[in-house]
Amino acid sequence: MKILKNIIIKGKHQKPIVTDVFYQETLKPKKVVIFCHGYKGFKDWGAWNLMAETFANAGFFFIKFNFSHNGGTVEQPIDFPDLEAFGNNNYTKELDDLESVIDYISNSYKYKNEVNSEDISLIGHSRGGGIVLLKANEDSRVKKVITLASVCDFGKRTSTYGDLGEWKKNGVKYVINARTKQSMPHFYQFYEDFKQNEERLNIQKATENLEIPHLIIHGDNDTSVFINEAENLKKWNPKAAYQTIENANHVFNVAHPWKENFLSKELKETVGYCIYFLNSKV
Repeated sequence: MKILKNIIIKGKHQKPIVTDVFYQETLKPKKVVIFCHGYKGFKDWGAWNLMAETFANAGFFFIKFNFSHNGGTVEQPIDFPDLEAFGNNNYTKELDDLESVIDYISNSYKYKNEVNSEDISLIGHSRGGGIVLLKANEDSRVKKVITLASVCDFGKRTSTYGDLGEWKKNGVKYVINARTKQSMPHFYQFYEDFKQNEERLNIQKATENLEIPHLIIHGDNDTSVFINEAENLKKWNPKAAYQTIENANHVFNVAHPWKENFLSKELKETVGYCIYFLNSKV
């Protein structure tokens, strides 16, 4: 298997998009899968590398990346050494980053014999699920979309980041990362950018307007993003495939760091559904 780590893609926002690709070198075009991590996430979290290998072994060209402002750096792509960047992240930057990754793989001479740029699918976890739904709705290059433990509404999350008056006055609010114990900043630009782009960032509208196959997967023991959000996505897109994973939490029962050399039962089941869906003719 060919695994290329920490490739630098130049994005639109002055910070690099640090990217990994996984594939079997066969000189035959493969379906492309691009994976988007969620809030306080990163491409090397938990078992994402094992997941990438599973997709590559199943014949896909798999890409995962750090959003340019997720808080990681080129030198340290794991965790959050650049909290200034994290504080300046927003949804539209993430949409732009995803577009840059799609552009990169669609136009790359290096992989021209390995990728089928006419068959690109997106997978997003948690907040990344909302991002891939928005992008799938606005980019015709995307042929299928999968949401894992996805949020269904950016608006309610944006407006509940504490007291708006205090946030505006101070210019920043902080969220504690339970795992790293960091105080992670959200600059007020996050709210301003959301309000300026509220129509574009409407996940319900994007889901209702989807014209491509959509698979919704959610754990029935998710206490971070409740399963009713998946039910909303299904309600808005009745044609979507819908699968619950029994006993799965928000991260499908893996953790960071993940010391095992195999996927959890729940993540293995999830990846199996994804592969079946991506290979199906729906």
